[in-house]
Amino acid sequence: MTTVLIADDQPLQRLGFRMLLESQDDLTVLAEASNGSEAVRLAADHHPDVVLMDVRMPGLDGIEATRRITATGDRTRILILTTFDLDEYAYAGLRAGASGFLVKDAQPEELLSGIRAVATGDAVVAPSLTRRLLDAYVHHLPAGPAEGPDAVDTDPRLAALTDREREILTVIGQGWTNTEIAERLHLAESTVKTHVSRVLAKTGSRDRVQAVILAYDTRLVTPF
Repeated sequence: MTTVLIADDQPLQRLGFRMLLESQDDLTVLAEASNGSEAVRLAADHHPDVVLMDVRMPGLDGIEATRRITATGDRTRILILTTFDLDEYAYAGLRAGASGFLVKDAQPEELLSGIRAVATGDAVVAPSLTRRLLDAYVHHLPAGPAEGPDAVDTDPRLAALTDREREILTVIGQGWTNTEIAERLHLAESTVKTHVSRVLAKTGSRDRVQAVILAYDTRLVTPF
């Protein structure tokens, strides 16, 4: 059973999400939050597998709530809900530690599959869309502390990576899927999956989306 916390300031939106999720045998809603502060408190109380996090809420917004929840190191994963698929807040949410994002007018089956994917550790953003999102907004947001011309050589998150693992992180950041990595680097797909898992573990990345952001932050990958 996958447990979910719904965070949205619109009561009808929360009701709609709850009705959809509780129609599924493998999903259950633990609680609802109407703002970011409530979401942080309820996540600490209930430890849900997934938080459906609206971005724009009164008081503490969904971005800061995401940052606070993921900073605890708990297993809870965040799925950001945005109005537009390339909303700049989606990037901010991913950078704050979210595992993916969906638009609010997504089809019900997309939302359900997204929740299930996030719960199992997958990223709910297609690699190509992740690249497009970051390319579109990386210049509009404050630089991260690791950014700069020498970040690739000095960032401690990269220190433990082998040359091959750094190469894998670079192409993850470029939006390559595991199949593309296998084909272009002449590796077995099982080997690619092993490399990706090691990259995530060594860099402390929660999932593939966070690895993409790391690749940008350290300038392994730069936007066009």
